[in-house]
Amino acid sequence: MENGGAGGGDAPEDANDHCPGTQSDAAGKAESCAGCPNQQICATAPKGPDPDLLVITERMNTVKHKILVMSGKGGVGKSTFSAQLSFALAEKDYQVGLLDIDICGPSIPKMLGLEGQDIHQSNAGWSPVYVESNLGVMSVGFLLPDPDDAVIWRGPRKSGLIKKFVMDVDWGEIDYLVVDAPPGTSDENISIVSYLQIAGIDGAIIVTTPQQVSLIDARKMINFCKEVKVGVVENMSGLRQAFSDLKFLNPSETGDTDATEFALNYIKENAPKLLSLVACSEVFDSSKGGAEKMCHEMGVPFLGKVPMDPQLGKAAEEGRSCFTDQKCSASAPALRSIIKKLFKPQ
Repeated sequence: MENGGAGGGDAPEDANDHCPGTQSDAAGKAESCAGCPNQQICATAPKGPDPDLLVITERMNTVKHKILVMSGKGGVGKSTFSAQLSFALAEKDYQVGLLDIDICGPSIPKMLGLEGQDIHQSNAGWSPVYVESNLGVMSVGFLLPDPDDAVIWRGPRKSGLIKKFVMDVDWGEIDYLVVDAPPGTSDENISIVSYLQIAGIDGAIIVTTPQQVSLIDARKMINFCKEVKVGVVENMSGLRQAFSDLKFLNPSETGDTDATEFALNYIKENAPKLLSLVACSEVFDSSKGGAEKMCHEMGVPFLGKVPMDPQLGKAAEEGRSCFTDQKCSASAPALRSIIKKLFKPQ
């Protein structure tokens, strides 16, 4: 589709080919608009500069740095990365905001340990929900009466809520706003870029996994973000797990039986040094070079690899930082290395 991306296009995700854009005088009226599901909305919507952009710019003046965390495909660990990035920045005593604009799949409240929290409103606007005094969070998840409720909204309503988030949330004076975006070049991503671009976006971090089926969509996201600084993180880059944490099975025709106790006792008696090793395995095929090769080919920075770590998954499930103890021994050092590349001390 020849529609706009992060460089300033405003075509809806489900628009026809050769969409003139929602702000064009031909919106909803051009020949290419025939049969488009957005035709009536585009034809009747007001055109010209959005007067709310000035309000958004004034609100964002209190935010020093704005960072988008994006992915081409779902399920690559983007929200986990957003959550841990926010924890890491807060740990460095920065004032941090985490904005979850994944309208249909808001997982940030769970990953920050904030399920069941409500948004409060003051004269200054919506107040973020705070994990710590220097880490505030905003998500559509806080607006749902039941966390199991499905959000079935069309593009304009999604864009309206995102606008309200960037226009009405009172972050106060903060150093970093991390935006956890939904996967793909969706309406939400087109909206957040258009709303924040005038206030200045510092960059986008694109999260992918090593296999080609994910990299195909990561390339699309790099092109979507062609007018902002981009860096790529390869997540789930091989499984790393302490040998002593492994489970062992005895397979048979009648089913698997747990052999963990037997195996570990046997190793303790006959090869105890194995228990101090870390087991590694390639979960996804990276034989074609993975994200690092893709970055080299496309001329964008490769930020590093984060291994698949069951302890990191557990930290996300429990809504806590992976940096506060030694449990995430495989993933935490890799994440710290990436964050060190991203942010220099101010």
